[in-house]
Amino acid sequence: MKARITWQEGVCFIGQTESGHTVTMDGAPEAGGENKGARPMEMMLLGMGGCTSFDVIYILRKGRQEVTDCQVEITAQRATRVPKVFTNIHLHFVISGRSLDHKLVGRAINLSAEKYCSASMMLRTTVNITHDFEIQEIA
Repeated sequence: MKARITWQEGVCFIGQTESGHTVTMDGAPEAGGENKGARPMEMMLLGMGGCTSFDVIYILRKGRQEVTDCQVEITAQRATRVPKVFTNIHLHFVISGRSLDHKLVGRAINLSAEKYCSASMMLRTTVNITHDFEIQEIA
């Protein structure tokens, strides 16, 4: 896997993935940015959230669960001193669907957190990561 980061101006960068997708990253105005894109540390949270969401949906569909929506609300705390690493990350899953099995949803989330999500596995070596979930029944 490869990626390329190209400096645009100020503290704005364009990231390009090997698969051809691009994303803009920029700093906060107080750091010289113009707020043209997500902060790099926000991208880390998005990457982890996307990775675990992929797993959860895949596992639930394989388990024949009728999922109609999956959202993950991520809350993170960072150290106050440089390097301002993440110290705690909490993921709150909101899974919507028809007749979802509470036990299977919990199992899917645990499997992602403990076995499948590469991003979570890397971060958890230095970050306290927790999760919970709620199910929204769709008629």
